[in-house]
Amino acid sequence: MGRPSDLERMSYAELTELESRISRLKVQKQNEARASLRNQMSAMAMQHGFDLRELMDGRGKGKRGTVAIKYRDPKNPEHTWTGRGRMPRWMVAATKGGRAKKEDFLIK
Repeated sequence: MGRPSDLERMSYAELTELESRISRLKVQKQNEARASLRNQMSAMAMQHGFDLRELMDGRGKGKRGTVAIKYRDPKNPEHTWTGRGRMPRWMVAATKGGRAKKEDFLIK
């Protein structure tokens, strides 16, 4: 590493170049360390009969459950909604102006 007296003799351009080289090297070393650690952890998990994603995610290889459909358009059975997230366009249009209520589309 350069001595403080050497750094003080460097020009602004040289210091800027040195700083950018250091930043690039830090990122490179961090990526290498991350990859090495990931490989070690994966090998340890496999040794014990696990998949690394299974341990880290907590979900395993299984599939997420589906949500039951809660609302359906009687005029067009393809229009469905689980009741989660934004209200679909077909329901917004149908309930606009008080023509229908959300409860009118509930599946019984």
